Amino acid sequence: MSTLVVAHLASRAVIAVSGPDWKSFLQGLLTQDVETLAPGELRFAGLLTPQGKLLYDLFVAGTEDGALLDVAAQHRAAILTRLIMYRLRAKVTLEASDTPVLAVFGDGAAGPYADPRLPGLGLRAYDDRPANADEDAYEAHRLALGVPGPADWGSETTYPIEADFDLMAGIDFKKGCFVGQETTSRMKRRGVIKNRMLPIVFDGPAPAFGTEVLAGELRAGEVLSGRDGRAMALLRLDRIEGADLSADGRPVRVDRPAWLLS
Repeated sequence: MSTLVVAHLASRAVIAVSGPDWKSFLQGLLTQDVETLAPGELRFAGLLTPQGKLLYDLFVAGTEDGALLDVAAQHRAAILTRLIMYRLRAKVTLEASDTPVLAVFGDGAAGPYADPRLPGLGLRAYDDRPANADEDAYEAHRLALGVPGPADWGSETTYPIEADFDLMAGIDFKKGCFVGQETTSRMKRRGVIKNRMLPIVFDGPAPAFGTEVLAGELRAGEVLSGRDGRAMALLRLDRIEGADLSADGRPVRVDRPAWLLS
């Protein structure tokens, strides 16, 4: 039996972007460089507030005549409205698309749109091929790799570096200006990152979202999304090293994957 998994991501939706100015338009908005994006290439990015907080995550998938923006379905209308607000006189067409979003991972996962965050995540696909798994299978796979997702960072609640965007190829610090760039670059330049999203492990079901993680009696962070035995948490780095951590009265342990050792 093949171990190739094709999961339909019902929580994602697509915005088609085209027109002669589409690259320069997105270049001034997103945390990632799109000027050099080629057809068949995928880049991970964020759209930030002017103060540098993470509004929305997105993938930019290069096509022959523009790009597809892979966004959270629940936020697509709001993202479209925001992009149209920024468009001004730029020659850009922005349209909602019915194109399905798929995650393809496991043995034999090959093709365009490789997920730039981590090789183990496989690739994204934007077509109507049949799926053999649902989104829950992909979420379990993502969580096993220690990769945070939209359920963890919310909207306007955290900075992209705290959400590990800098470690997941989500920020190009050499590209020049983008919305929220000043705060993001300052955090990187100072090198003082107080909080990170990290995976934690424990026995039993996941504590409720927002449950405090304690280092002794000190608050060390909070639990984010999770499932039995494993969850993501936003943690204070200065309080977790060598500490006995607990959440919901149970011991928890940080399970830092190799890609998060930076």
